[in-house]
Amino acid sequence: MNKNRKISVIGMGYVGLPVAVAFGRLGEVIGFDIDARRIAELEQGNDSTGEVAAQELSPASVIFTTDSGLLEQADFHIIAVPTPINDAKNPDMGPLIAASETLGRALRGGDIVVYESTVYPGATEEICAPILERESGLACGQDFHLGYSPERINPGDKEHTFTSIVKIVSAQDRDALDVIRQVYGSVVTAGVYEAPSIKVAEATKVVENIQRDVNIALMNQLALIFDKLGIDTNDVLDAAGTKWNFLPFTPGLVGGHCIGIDPYYMAYRAARSGYIPDLILTARNINDGLGNYIAAQVVKTMLQAGHSPENSLVTVLGMTFKEDVGDTRNTRVIDIINELEQFNVRVQVNDVCADPDKVRTEYGLELVDLQSLQPARAVILAVPHAVYLESNWDLVAALLADGKGIVYDVKGRLDRDSAPDAVQVLRL
Repeated sequence: MNKNRKISVIGMGYVGLPVAVAFGRLGEVIGFDIDARRIAELEQGNDSTGEVAAQELSPASVIFTTDSGLLEQADFHIIAVPTPINDAKNPDMGPLIAASETLGRALRGGDIVVYESTVYPGATEEICAPILERESGLACGQDFHLGYSPERINPGDKEHTFTSIVKIVSAQDRDALDVIRQVYGSVVTAGVYEAPSIKVAEATKVVENIQRDVNIALMNQLALIFDKLGIDTNDVLDAAGTKWNFLPFTPGLVGGHCIGIDPYYMAYRAARSGYIPDLILTARNINDGLGNYIAAQVVKTMLQAGHSPENSLVTVLGMTFKEDVGDTRNTRVIDIINELEQFNVRVQVNDVCADPDKVRTEYGLELVDLQSLQPARAVILAVPHAVYLESNWDLVAALLADGKGIVYDVKGRLDRDSAPDAVQVLRL
């Protein structure tokens, strides 16, 4: 197999774009996406996700296109499309199936296809390979070869990037693995790790996020217990953190397109095999229920202060799934908002990072500019973007009616000791 490959990347999102740009520093890359708006902005040198800066994007030799016919020019294809869950919290393989069908029609003998999309163990060979064979008329393992390399992109993280994270690679045979290892090794400076099989590589990705999900769920459950005991969770964690082997997990909302989704992929596959993964599902239930708990605590505190929820306005700061990123996919802040509205509370939402059009389309919400927010009975700092934290209490307290009321600091990022006397501080 020739190791000098022409690369295509299918899916120009948080995962695919950094991959395409990294390879685009070495040679011409085909960057394909079905979203014409996304391709148009990339052609203008702008990445609205904030993952790739303009000065990194412009020098890269990437042909951004919605024309799937250009995929025929490449012989090393990387598929990096979203793998969400449906309303029943089962894997939604629609985007992956569609991408496989599109690529299959462009596939040629000798090509290598590497999937980076997160899936359950076995999905690449059981679902994707037959689609590629059907659409191309070629035999997998003979005419073209299959690999899997789990993405490890951490949105908003400028230290751990595509090229600086150890890259796991796998393939269905040794020859293909050698090529895949060398191709990725040409841009990944952190090194390349060979997994013994595609299934192992698939499982590795979901396990990385399941581990975080379960540990965060433990912290969230402890937070619920400590609330009943009148103990501040952060105080406990600060003290426990003085032990050398205490793991530094903290409570909080768990959303996004990795930790909040990947465990369901493993749970789905485990159930198909006849095993019910109680711990994984319990952790998911705990984390998915936290938004409702936060909203209920705010309402309870208002009632204790003699304020009717029906006549109260609550400001929610932050709509994205994590701080200082613009991604609102699977954000659990929506759970807080929906639960507050169940109590007939009026809610206004601000987010300095999110795209208002995407929030409107996905959640039916209108974001409000900071300057246009009305004085509220309570403020929930749901996502601690740097802008909200820069002035500590000056900004947050100013959003309260007459400077007094409730502030729920979900992640405990504001300095509790310097809170104004008129502010009642709640946190997990």
